[in-house]
Amino acid sequence: MQSDFHKKQVYFFTSVVYILLMILYNPDCSIPLSDFGILIPIRYDKQEMVYRSLKDGALKNSDEKLWRAVPPCSGILREDLLRVHSTSYTERLFSDRIEEEVIRTFELIDSGGNFNRYDPKSAVRPLKDLLRRALSITRGTYAAGALALQAGFAYFLGGGMHHAMRDYGSGFCLVNDIVIALRRLQAEGRIATAWIIDLDAHKGDGTAALTRGDDSLRTLSIHMADGWPLDAPEYDPEGKFNPSYTPSDVDIGMRRGEDEHYNTRLREGLGRLAEFCPRPDLALIVDGSDPYEKDELASTASLALTKEMLLERDLMVYDLLRERGIPGAWIMAGGYGALSWGIYVNFLSRVLPLRFRS
Repeated sequence: MQSDFHKKQVYFFTSVVYILLMILYNPDCSIPLSDFGILIPIRYDKQEMVYRSLKDGALKNSDEKLWRAVPPCSGILREDLLRVHSTSYTERLFSDRIEEEVIRTFELIDSGGNFNRYDPKSAVRPLKDLLRRALSITRGTYAAGALALQAGFAYFLGGGMHHAMRDYGSGFCLVNDIVIALRRLQAEGRIATAWIIDLDAHKGDGTAALTRGDDSLRTLSIHMADGWPLDAPEYDPEGKFNPSYTPSDVDIGMRRGEDEHYNTRLREGLGRLAEFCPRPDLALIVDGSDPYEKDELASTASLALTKEMLLERDLMVYDLLRERGIPGAWIMAGGYGALSWGIYVNFLSRVLPLRFRS
């Protein structure tokens, strides 16, 4: 017997879809890290480049009002964080200790007490405003999930903070927007189950840790087998477990030089994911472009996929979801340097015109 969720989805996939809004983009919510003096090679205009390229290219003959949604920057509350993060961590984020958490999460001071990828003299915003930035991103991820349930497909130009743990931030991620968004959708009764398909170059370690043991959220992560966040021992000298090694339901570790096998292994992994839950109410895809061979973040160097491989990757996931009638909410995740934006455009330019004709 179909669930109520699936009955609703069948309607959206088999009737004329009047809800075409598919791209979520609000430049007012995109605060560049350079505004805080943080020197990470995330292009401040990555989202705008994707938006402009679609508007002037694949969608130039389509009314923007039909394909672009503008999510609000506010609306994520403490109660949303508390479904995922600990009370003590949430309280620290909303207190005068927020700057301590930012410094730790973004690794702005090294073990010798020196600034690391950080120039406070160039900052035009205080570090505490990074919480507002994180909450805005989370609002966009949540909006993508809600819109995908209506339209079948949504792509948020932002999101992907998959390293944040229950009690602390990590890897430039203050909060885990992925799990927060899905927990809110569950709390609102919009979904019961979801897949999280993480295609970022780095393992989705925070997401795995936050969802472990919960059959309602099934996770797949395809990532570098070596390097951050798996470059520290699984156990420290005192025997304490490193939560970055928490297994996803499906983990696919790729070693240097194995790029030609990437999409084959991903296809096999998606099959294993479907064995856990053949048809969830929603899939959230963490669509990192940082496996690209021309990515500029040093810690992604062991993955070097071509743009053709990345297009094949994204289309593989897209086609699987469409064949199974699973709504897909896509978020950008990692992608660093001058060329990362083009990977998203390659994919979206292929699928969006098709959706207008469906």
